[in-house]
Amino acid sequence: MSDQNSGHAHETFDLLVIGAGPTGLACAIEAQKAGFRVVLVDKGCVCNSLFHYPSHMTFFTTSELLEIGGIPFPSPNAKPTRNEALEYYRQVAAHYRLDVRQYRLVERVSGADGDFSVHTIDRFGRRDELHARKLAIAIGYYDLPNMMGIPGEELSKVHHYYDDPHPYYGLDVAVVGGKNSAAIAALELWRHGARVTLIHRGEGMHRHVKYWIKPDIENRIKNGEIRAFFQSQVIEINPDAVIIDTPEGRKALRNDFVFALTGYHPDFDFLERLGVECAGVDRLPACQKETLESNVPGIYLAGVIVAGERTNEIFIENGRFHGRQIAEALVAKLKPQIAQAGAANLQHTASSK
Repeated sequence: MSDQNSGHAHETFDLLVIGAGPTGLACAIEAQKAGFRVVLVDKGCVCNSLFHYPSHMTFFTTSELLEIGGIPFPSPNAKPTRNEALEYYRQVAAHYRLDVRQYRLVERVSGADGDFSVHTIDRFGRRDELHARKLAIAIGYYDLPNMMGIPGEELSKVHHYYDDPHPYYGLDVAVVGGKNSAAIAALELWRHGARVTLIHRGEGMHRHVKYWIKPDIENRIKNGEIRAFFQSQVIEINPDAVIIDTPEGRKALRNDFVFALTGYHPDFDFLERLGVECAGVDRLPACQKETLESNVPGIYLAGVIVAGERTNEIFIENGRFHGRQIAEALVAKLKPQIAQAGAANLQHTASSK
């Protein structure tokens, strides 16, 4: 696995994958297996979204459903952990010797089908330009939290990602949200000694909370071990309290930290800057079902972004197969173009002698 500038100013890849998560890695592997030259770029590390999952997280699925590249995912547990997954995907990337350019933010894309230029900037402000015939966009959605848009949200005590419960022992912690991430965070924080208040605008925990988690959080609330305010919302955060609107009126709650686990969304602005059309209330990107090519020729979509705002439809378990679909489309479209270009070069060379 490489993170070095190739040094070839005019080096052209057959496929450039934006996003080096499990789906992006799968896209690169399948294209590489089909004989194409591939490079990946990511604004963070390999599997950046997984890295930002809670440190003690256990997947809801079994390890074989997370496998990519035909490489078995061994795990001693019925359901693998975040750390096991990170180790697995690192090993897969190393096995296939994938060219991954980490910590490269894509600023813009120019050019067109057959000759794209991807302009990146690294964490030191250095810019680079990579050239590719085709692009695959596998950027996921976990990097962009849904903001509450309230006063005090910018305070350092407010977090949109939950990592580890230890730093919050003995403190007053508010968890905002009613789905899986909020339920898991509230339970872990309470079990590690935090005084937890859960705040959710719904009438109760969301129906999509996993069946083995839902009764646990509901029983903790019923027993008064975790305080909960439903049909309520935070309207302001200050250094010592959160202000919430409840059915019983406005309340100020003593508070040290807030976890605003209100969901995340794909980077639709980035897609639209590429020319990809996102339509309807769910902002579904224009995408051919069989090939996953968008309305922009040469730009393919993979992973959760294919479903737009419906982020509960595509996961690693099914998004990992998108790489195979894209590779098959490349074989059909790109190989004839490469062969034609090669024949033209041979003809030009012969005529110039």
